[in-house]
Amino acid sequence: MITKPTIKDVAKLAEVSIATVSRVLNGSPLVQEKTRQRVWKAIEKLNYKPNALARGLINKKTQTVGMIIPDISNAFSAEVVRGIEDIANIHNYNVILCNSDLDFQREMKYVTTLQEKQIDGLIFLSEQVTDEHLDCFIESRLPVVLVATHDDKGLLPSVNIDNVMAARVATEYLLGLGHRRIAFISGPFDDPIAGITRLTGYKQGLQAKGLPVLEELILEGDFTYKTGYRNMRKLLQLQPRPTAVFAASDEMAVGAMNAILDNGLKVPADIAVLGFDNIDLTTKVRPRLSTIAQPMYDMGAIAMQMLIKILTDAPLEKRIVKLPFELIIRESCSVKK
Repeated sequence: MITKPTIKDVAKLAEVSIATVSRVLNGSPLVQEKTRQRVWKAIEKLNYKPNALARGLINKKTQTVGMIIPDISNAFSAEVVRGIEDIANIHNYNVILCNSDLDFQREMKYVTTLQEKQIDGLIFLSEQVTDEHLDCFIESRLPVVLVATHDDKGLLPSVNIDNVMAARVATEYLLGLGHRRIAFISGPFDDPIAGITRLTGYKQGLQAKGLPVLEELILEGDFTYKTGYRNMRKLLQLQPRPTAVFAASDEMAVGAMNAILDNGLKVPADIAVLGFDNIDLTTKVRPRLSTIAQPMYDMGAIAMQMLIKILTDAPLEKRIVKLPFELIIRESCSVKK
């Protein structure tokens, strides 16, 4: 049986102490250049692969961070993850990804598991952060940065957009095109992060124009294509039917578009459609989808940068970061005829 070389083997071949090998591996400036070169030559000759956990026992760092997300198959989550991983890679951090499916018990189990893996910090991209979440994070003693969510007490650093204002801008755009009977396919009504906030923005947009909020035009979804399609079919049964629909996610908006087309109507000639997120799919459907663009990649990248600053004791310019959103106008919306 072939045994893997150890740090002791490297030290013996380089004729130095184990502590000196450790200093070389961790980039310490206290090692003379000749000694450093001798150690690296021994490492290469033995093909020694330093164990991250073993190194962590010495410097209390494993260069590994954990990430808990709700759904890796969701295009929004995937783009945020890409931003996190790109910045992590630049700074030589490894990332352990955990998919929670919005299951609280599963999330808490992951925190414990990641602790056992001796991660340096955690990025949490999921549902509302409750008091139970906060208690778990505090007990873990892990640095935590939130993405696309927040805690009401403002205890944890976070990166997000102003969802209320974004939804209001979207609604006011449709109003500016002459639409007055605007339907809204919402996220979950009990979701304070992207459900309640976007619904609030929609209502504010209508009320600012002196228009009533009609409950028959508001339907609850879960950000998926399926609920967008199903809810649009219900809206098409109304008399009069809506002339425009604003969906709280692009996936629901695409579902709504297909429901409209499957019922022999046209987008935007018969019904205008507007989404939220600006995922890659928006430019692949026809007509191309108008939407509110979230800087998904930047949200992940900035969250990782914030976590690295915390881990290296660098100051944070802001603990609560609100990134700008943008209204992207494409072909799925037009002036009401």
